[in-house]
Amino acid sequence: MKPRNLALFTAITLFPTVGIAIQTLLAHKTEEQIISFDAGPNTFPASINPEGEITGNYSDASLISHGFLRAGDGIITTFDAPGAGTGPGQGTFPSGINPKGEITGYYYDDAIGAIHGFLRARDGIITTFDAPGVGTGFPGTTPSGINLEGEITGYYVDLNGGDRAFLRARDGTFITFAAPGAATTDTIALAINSRGDITGWYAGAFEPVRGFLRSRDGTVATFDAPGAVLFRAAGTFPSGINPDGEITGFYSASGGPRGFLRDRDGTMTTFDAGPRGTFPQGISSQGEITGYYQDLNFADHGFLRARDGTMTKFDAGPNGTLPLSINPRGEITGNYWDSGGIAHGFLRKPDRHEKSKNESVDRDDEDSERPE
Repeated sequence: MKPRNLALFTAITLFPTVGIAIQTLLAHKTEEQIISFDAGPNTFPASINPEGEITGNYSDASLISHGFLRAGDGIITTFDAPGAGTGPGQGTFPSGINPKGEITGYYYDDAIGAIHGFLRARDGIITTFDAPGVGTGFPGTTPSGINLEGEITGYYVDLNGGDRAFLRARDGTFITFAAPGAATTDTIALAINSRGDITGWYAGAFEPVRGFLRSRDGTVATFDAPGAVLFRAAGTFPSGINPDGEITGFYSASGGPRGFLRDRDGTMTTFDAGPRGTFPQGISSQGEITGYYQDLNFADHGFLRARDGTMTKFDAGPNGTLPLSINPRGEITGNYWDSGGIAHGFLRKPDRHEKSKNESVDRDDEDSERPE
């Protein structure tokens, strides 16, 4: 199992443009505010930073992807990585944004459809890169998260066709690594915090999936969620880490996927938001977790789990809601589908009760959370 986080819907434009999203404030039973916005047809937000800036991609009718940055005031800037492909399924796919507004992600080139990484500075300058030892052709280098220091993590496919994780420093130097005993396995790095701690998962051929935590000093701890079903392509799937080293994700269970929270000392707490499956995607510096769950009809709905375990459920639209990232203020972004099957972005601002828990947050104490 190799989730590539590759969107099915994508978009293109030859030059960066600036626009203001069509935004709609939706009414809810609580005092929460959910703002709907579009960067273009089929909008897929991926990450939100402490300032409320959101990055992601949208797609056009030709299924070509285009990146966007939505500022805190709602103004949207669109962009392409240089060399991004213009065929269906190609283009630019941002995956993370840090407190400085720096964006990382990946793009498909226009030659052989290989994947390359990019870093977009706040001034719009884009630097492209490949991890050392990356194989030629599909797929290539896939960045998944960026922290306050500009360090980027992700994974790449080596010359032998295996997935390896990487850490790219601000100066462009790389460290590549694999989970212990993972010489013949895939190591998928998915999130990084301000300390430089990295989490993700690894698995071998015909082996279960296990979580890992790589500390800044290079030591790697591996873990399984309690009760995880351990067989091929099943196991523990971390998705986010906060500045305190708390990790969230989901694991395979006999009754369907369940969520987990791993404290820095290794203590695990498991939880459910819905009957068919719970899929946490991001965790804030306050320990709040967001993600989605499936009801009895396998429809997707959003949830917010407070540090004390209190669960708040919400929908941004009528036909499925997928929250992917949360910032220190408790603001959540993701996408939903309307009744016509079109994807829209959303920004959920917490209600008065939730907001009071986050009033003392230091905005520089949070990194971009990765979605899968």
